[in-house]
Amino acid sequence: MRSVCYTLLLLLSISCLLVGRAHADVWVIDIEGAIGPATADHMARGMAQAAKADAAVVVLRIDTPGGLDSAMRDMIKSVLASTIPVVAYVAPSGARAASAGTYLLYATHLAAMAPGTNLGAATPVQIGGPGLPGLGGKPDKTGEEEPGLAKGQPASAMEKKMVNDAVAYIQSLAAMRNRNAEWAELAVREGASLSAEAALQNGVIEIVAPSMQDLLLQMDGREVMVNETPHVLRTAGLAIHTYAMNWRSEFLGVITDPNIAYILMLVGIYGLIIEFYNPGIGLPGILGGICLLVALYALQALPISYAGLGLVLLGITLMAAEAFSPSFGLFGLGGLTAFTVGSILLMDTDVPAFQIAIPLILGVAAFSGGLLIFVMGAVMRARQRPVVTGMDRLRGECAEVETVEGGRPRVRLDGELWAVACDESLTPRDTVRVDAIDGLTLRVSKQSKEG
Repeated sequence: MRSVCYTLLLLLSISCLLVGRAHADVWVIDIEGAIGPATADHMARGMAQAAKADAAVVVLRIDTPGGLDSAMRDMIKSVLASTIPVVAYVAPSGARAASAGTYLLYATHLAAMAPGTNLGAATPVQIGGPGLPGLGGKPDKTGEEEPGLAKGQPASAMEKKMVNDAVAYIQSLAAMRNRNAEWAELAVREGASLSAEAALQNGVIEIVAPSMQDLLLQMDGREVMVNETPHVLRTAGLAIHTYAMNWRSEFLGVITDPNIAYILMLVGIYGLIIEFYNPGIGLPGILGGICLLVALYALQALPISYAGLGLVLLGITLMAAEAFSPSFGLFGLGGLTAFTVGSILLMDTDVPAFQIAIPLILGVAAFSGGLLIFVMGAVMRARQRPVVTGMDRLRGECAEVETVEGGRPRVRLDGELWAVACDESLTPRDTVRVDAIDGLTLRVSKQSKEG
């Protein structure tokens, strides 16, 4: 009887596995907008969940103008390490896989495009420093070829290194997936682009499909190499599961927006400055600390220039110094200049989606100058004014000795009779000046009749 039960359990387990495989889904992960840390995180998590769900295939639905080189390479590493076939699908009509999107498409096991889409313009662009290159696909507004990149001749040694590295990278992907490596080089060196139909004719993609259902039908039965192992796709009739971006990736997408990260950094710095000026308030310090930590987390995922960050901090320091020790505007003007220049240089990339908006920089610079130079200056000047309330206001006041009873002189000050202590002997009608307050006794010094 026990052996029969074990047999039934074994058959039930096998049937569950077979049913699970028979009902494997096609997982669709959308790659929309500029490629950055949030996009890479979303894709990596989606592919991990697809592997756990034993998906039949993962489809990357691409519509991107390009993005950061570091994020793109992380995404390609995820594709190359995948044990599930990964298909790139540039859709819907009107979408594009420009710049970084072209590299991602070349890395996938199967590439498809919808009619009315395009890919290419994969020249790495970097202006303003030797950091990681952006892959933004910046168009030339004049219609002429970019200086230094025309006909494969970069203008500088740094541009040559960047372009040659990008060419070698995309050619290695083309060789791995048996795609057109010559056109890939043109896309990098000359910014060439192709429509969906031209990409199919030139061996850049394998399928042109107007819809997801048509894509599944066309790739059914095709053989792809997954980790050097042949894999036959069986996708006809499979259910489609779209992996939505979770809250973590959405939050990462918000804070890694350069404008948001920039504002968070400044709120954090100003909150701490206000807390140091007025210790004990609590709220500015707590809010500033949280904002600064979140900003630092976001900035470490972005291509920042440490020279720009240093200029921003120097500018804030100089403007604060103007508030403490007025220098006829020298510290303030220098600080405002350093702050503005540093903010412009803060993002070390030429990808438009990952640059700080100039109007925001100018607005924040004006606000920072007003806050740190005028407001903090007014606060410091107010602190240096004489005290006009409380007992401390009596210091420096002069009064006449009214009575001396039992060797204890008393003076009347602001309508009140005070006991006084003095190192010299006092008589009625002597003039004294208050030097300190000891409880209910005024410590005074005798003033000469001429004073």
